Amino acid sequence: MGSMERSKKKVHLLKKGIFHFLLCFVMGFFTGFTPTNKASTFSSRVTMSLPSSYSPQPIEVFHPSTTQNLNRSVSNDTRPREGQIRNFKKSIIHEERKNEDINPRRLVIVVTPTSTKNKLRGVLLTRLANTLKLVSQPLLWVVVEQKSDDSEVSEILRKTGIMYRHVVFKENFTDVDSEMDHQRNLALNHIEHHRLSGIVHFAGLSNVYDISFFEEIRAIEAFGAWPIARLSPNRKKVIIEGPVCEYSEVMGWHLNRMKDMTDTRTLSIHISNFAFNSSILWDPERWGRTSSVQDTSQNSLEFVRKEVLEEETELKGIPIESCSKVLLWDLHIF
Repeated sequence: MGSMERSKKKVHLLKKGIFHFLLCFVMGFFTGFTPTNKASTFSSRVTMSLPSSYSPQPIEVFHPSTTQNLNRSVSNDTRPREGQIRNFKKSIIHEERKNEDINPRRLVIVVTPTSTKNKLRGVLLTRLANTLKLVSQPLLWVVVEQKSDDSEVSEILRKTGIMYRHVVFKENFTDVDSEMDHQRNLALNHIEHHRLSGIVHFAGLSNVYDISFFEEIRAIEAFGAWPIARLSPNRKKVIIEGPVCEYSEVMGWHLNRMKDMTDTRTLSIHISNFAFNSSILWDPERWGRTSSVQDTSQNSLEFVRKEVLEEETELKGIPIESCSKVLLWDLHIF
């Protein structure tokens, strides 16, 4: 009995082993026909199942189709904070103000005569005012006109927001050029009387400026000169008048109206061709002249013109790097 039971158990174990072997063989056989891309499918699902809060850092990967997006990600990641930008701007402004305290900008004194005979006076005065608004401070605008009941000039000046002096006179003139020179002399007498220290420039209503012009003339120590382009609607050409320079050194003059180039007394330079340090008006001992306040017969305008032509060592071409560059145009539109 015992031997028969043992033989039955061995047969049962043998059958069980054969069954497991056949089962494994069949599973392995059918597994060989299963598609091989399921592993990649599983892997892609794992990637997509990452938490939405996960935000990988941008990395350097150079690929034609993704370079633009990558650059955008990198720039966003390295962009300075707003606080850093504000601090940087404040430091620049502080340095600029510090430099201005050490080397303050010179005052630019712009002298403009006007005439009631000019029908476009108000329009041209407003245009010039809009130009001067763009100039860095300090700037003083001296406007001269004949005294009248018309308040057009006064109203324009009040609305500009520019520091100005309004000078009026009572004399009557039939010749426009004589009237303009008289107004310029009145402005120079005003500057001398009040000892206004700065660089004086005569700006006519027909003048058109490159805004950098005013910064260039601040560098003038005594006298400065530059070319001016004269334009007229009735002419098909532009006339250039002004100094002939080698860098900032004035070698001669290119003028439209002249008799003898060797005689400075015959040269007639355009009134907007030059600027000068106002101290020559109220410092007679330095410049060797009689004060026009003490001697009203002296013509300050003619004195200045004479000094510009004769003081070759004190005269500098503007712009300093190349005074052949035109920054000022004389445009007559009527």
